[in-house]
Amino acid sequence: MKIILSIVAIILIIMGGVWALQGLSLIGGSFMVGQTRWLYIGLATIVAGAVLLAFAASQK
Repeated sequence: MKIILSIVAIILIIMGGVWALQGLSLIGGSFMVGQTRWLYIGLATIVAGAVLLAFAASQK
């Protein structure tokens, strides 16, 4: 279970990073480019992934 939670957390962190960078117009190619809403959604997703990763690390 620890491995599955870690994988999901890492995927969330990567997705959030992509969304945040698109919101900042640093990555192009979608409707999210330049919209600060996606920056905030991405940052929230990164935080959720980090919390999940910390939880997974604390499991036996």
